[in-house]
Amino acid sequence: MMNKKTILTLFICFTIFSSIKTHAQSNKMQWWQDGKFGLFLHWGLYSIGEWNGKPEKGNEHFMFYEKIPLATYAKIGQELSFKNYNADFWVKNAKEAGMKYVVITAKHHDGFAMFNSPGNDFNIVKKTAFAKDPMVDLAKACKKYGLKLCFYYSLGRDWESPDAYWAHPGSKSGNDWDFPDTLKKDNNRYIENKVKPQLKELLTQYGPVGIIWFDTPEGTTKVQSEDLRKFILNLQPNCIINSRIGNNMGDYGVAEQKIESGKVLKPWESCITMSGKWGYSKFDKNWKSPELLVRNLVEIVCKGGNLLLNVGPTNLGDLPEQSVSNLQEIGKWMKVNGEAIYGTVPFTTVNEYAVSATDAKETMGQSNNDNTSKKINPDLYFNQKGNNIYVFARSWTSASIASKVLAQQKNIKSITMLGSTEKVKWQLQGDSLIIDMPQLPKSEIPVYVFKVSMN
Repeated sequence: MMNKKTILTLFICFTIFSSIKTHAQSNKMQWWQDGKFGLFLHWGLYSIGEWNGKPEKGNEHFMFYEKIPLATYAKIGQELSFKNYNADFWVKNAKEAGMKYVVITAKHHDGFAMFNSPGNDFNIVKKTAFAKDPMVDLAKACKKYGLKLCFYYSLGRDWESPDAYWAHPGSKSGNDWDFPDTLKKDNNRYIENKVKPQLKELLTQYGPVGIIWFDTPEGTTKVQSEDLRKFILNLQPNCIINSRIGNNMGDYGVAEQKIESGKVLKPWESCITMSGKWGYSKFDKNWKSPELLVRNLVEIVCKGGNLLLNVGPTNLGDLPEQSVSNLQEIGKWMKVNGEAIYGTVPFTTVNEYAVSATDAKETMGQSNNDNTSKKINPDLYFNQKGNNIYVFARSWTSASIASKVLAQQKNIKSITMLGSTEKVKWQLQGDSLIIDMPQLPKSEIPVYVFKVSMN
């Protein structure tokens, strides 16, 4: 039986070890928590953008919705040369937009690897006219521009595998038209024979990987999630893993096509489409405006999250023209206002002047599975960094701002507007702090940022 001294020593050692582990976890997350903004790329065989001259049912899921046999689906690659693919152009545009990381679909639900996968021939090198590994150039471009390279990997759904399956009504998990005998399916065999070998390839062929961005963990047991986490971290200890590894084993949460309703202090990320679809579609004309996208970024960051903004490259390997234009406009805004985004944390109050969705102006039609607001209205959002409070006047048109939130701050030293050299006039009137808007040229993105410096 252990004496009290031994028990105390063991307790101290455990406490120190836990502290070191927590500190290491915090350090590896720091770049991501400070970076706030990333580019999501959905790119694969589904990027042909149509099927039999019509919109693909389910877009990037169309293999499932159209019940396309694997052999037929594989033939799509014979015509895809991705001849305009230019990784440098992709990453340069992300960099100039102010993004800090790139997440690309290394393998989506169709089971097709968009990288050189020696362990499985169903990949871009072996099955397309392109016949090269695009991730090599993408890794070089990310290194050149200082962005983190990250890989999306569909975990619970794989329509090339005879073993991936989740017995759930309405599930988009398993391919039951090529492999109808569900009794022969074995999810553990799928993980051991396909998932792990491909994760090893992704984590050993391209240098440091910022994130393994899992999707659809359905059917993944707690033991499997724990095992996959250990497997990844043994290969790259600093790699971040999102919550979709399943069973609460991830480093941060994911909100898909929505923004959390309030402030969230645990690490989280909102992934949102720039247009109406995740993957490229020739029929998709629903593009969010630069103003709406910056509004999304501000709201997410002020609520403590990151924005992972999605673009679907075309069947030729181009970024759609509208996506490039949007990224350029966002970049202009970020050059002026980026200090209010990077490295910030939520303020005690998230916003002011918020209105109901019915009172705001609709700016675009319905997007695919998109629950973000498409409405624009003047409001204020707040975050902070060090001794500074940043005030975002979103879509502001009035000559002045009256803020009750700022009136409660008793130690304001100065107020300036980012991007303006004009002195900002402000005064306390009753229960509101009045800020006069400086004279500014008309902006493509009327989201203005005041820096409130505190004593």
